[in-house]
Amino acid sequence: MSNPNFSTFGRVGGVADQAVFDAGLRAHMVRVYNYMASGLALSGIVAFALFSSPELAGLFFQVQNGRVLGLNGLGWVAILAPLGLLLLVSFRAASMSVGAVQAVYWAVTALMGVSLSLLLFRYTGASVARTFFITAAAFGALSLYGYTTKKDLTAVGKFLFMGLVGLVLASLVNMFWPSGTMSFIISVAGVLIFSGLIAYDTQKIKEQYAEAWGSDVAEKIAIFGALSLYLDFVNLFQFLMSFLGQERE
Repeated sequence: MSNPNFSTFGRVGGVADQAVFDAGLRAHMVRVYNYMASGLALSGIVAFALFSSPELAGLFFQVQNGRVLGLNGLGWVAILAPLGLLLLVSFRAASMSVGAVQAVYWAVTALMGVSLSLLLFRYTGASVARTFFITAAAFGALSLYGYTTKKDLTAVGKFLFMGLVGLVLASLVNMFWPSGTMSFIISVAGVLIFSGLIAYDTQKIKEQYAEAWGSDVAEKIAIFGALSLYLDFVNLFQFLMSFLGQERE
């Protein structure tokens, strides 16, 4: 699929339509980033609440002397539930109302906070904060590139998707047969793949807005776009933590 020519999108209606489209696109991207930032904030609040409260953490984890020794039943549910919700959305997206899509988005980002709290238990607060800001800076630069580039990133996106499938398979293998070398390779690949996906997904959000311009599905598209970028950000952050995180003593 070729990249829409945003500079001539309003050719039929003339300059006025182009101006309306450009203003609408800017507002749409602001809405996407606001959803994404709110999702990250919710995840951070949940993660910090679990880290700060042994009682809350005990609902999900087996905690001893400030260290997580394992997951209990509710913990496994919280860790795996986002995947189930994402699969639900992927199959039911067209028929879901805006309210339902919003509910799934907030549920996913809240549940992801449970997973992210494990980073707070494992790594020092200073290294987590430092890596978060590095991730935010990288995200900003990569998303800006995806928004402004005239290059069609479709082929890159297909390559990244194949790499993502390989990454998942390698992670599953490494889970059963752990290897330090394999873990390092997976982390490097994860950083590269999700860095590329940030740019690709940003361009895709622009394409989706262009295709839906004038329809009543803009809010749903904004939420789906925010979810894609949220997952890219969180995964990049987690992989960077494996390099930049300083473990607690």
